[in-house]
Amino acid sequence: MTEMYIPTYDDVKAAHERIRPHIHETPVLTSSYFNELTGADLFFKCENFQKAGAFKVRGASNAVFGLSDEQAAKGVATHSSGNHGLSLSYAAGRRGIPVSVVVPRTAPEAKKEAMRGYGATVVECEPSTTSREAVFADVVAKSGADFVHPYNDHRVIAGQATCSKEFMQQTDGLDAIVAPIGGGGMISGTCLTLSNIAPETEIYAAEPKNADDAYRSFKAGHIIADDAPETIADGLKVPLKERTWHFVSNHVTDILLATEQEIIDAMYLTWQRMKIVIEPSCAVPLATILKNREVFAGKRVGVIITGGNVDLKKLPWMHS
Repeated sequence: MTEMYIPTYDDVKAAHERIRPHIHETPVLTSSYFNELTGADLFFKCENFQKAGAFKVRGASNAVFGLSDEQAAKGVATHSSGNHGLSLSYAAGRRGIPVSVVVPRTAPEAKKEAMRGYGATVVECEPSTTSREAVFADVVAKSGADFVHPYNDHRVIAGQATCSKEFMQQTDGLDAIVAPIGGGGMISGTCLTLSNIAPETEIYAAEPKNADDAYRSFKAGHIIADDAPETIADGLKVPLKERTWHFVSNHVTDILLATEQEIIDAMYLTWQRMKIVIEPSCAVPLATILKNREVFAGKRVGVIITGGNVDLKKLPWMHS
């Protein structure tokens, strides 16, 4: 077995140059309401305004535009609960190459339709890691496409790391950054950047209590994987893998949990007060800050809003 490649900060800088024509430098917003509510100075990095509506376009674009012409001709493939598949579809469309995405049948229809809109072949599977990986293996065997893993891929992690690179340049230093954690791609990228350019900045991962495998892994000191957790934060249902565990175990300060209701409340408050569309997964960091105000009071805190691809017909506070 070949040794696992861990991306470096040189990879991040190269990724940023490679993907710059294909992404937005997303804005950083502030909210006096949330500052007063938390006792902290919060800075929101709005990847919900990113191309394809999510930060994952950074890692996907880095993988797609880093392929040789020979590799690219066979296309790319992935499995994804939504945003990574959407982002890979966008990037492949920009390069004009085939893309297949294996998606849980329970994933938001809005995300599946958007993937098809970018030209992807969408293959549905059951909503479990086991089913996802089995169906995906069949897709790759038939096409020979390059597998771009949603997060356990050095190209993807280097691409996601460009988000916090921008973030630190847009703010005059931060005491802490809070980002959601599922498989750990964004957190790993954040760890990669900050450990190189701002090692004093604390890194907090925010996770749904209903899908707390990263939290339990962090406390146990080894990866604990759940097969099919149930949470409204559909982007955070997947387990850590070897590369992301490397970053989480070495650089994360702590992992904080939020209940389903706390996530919904934070999402609602963000829509109401900041007038921006965020998906449930992105509300988890704010939910954990509101729940743990004593940890963040008096600090300059970066909050990464990871995406805004919401099924508007199924908002969590709407009751039929």
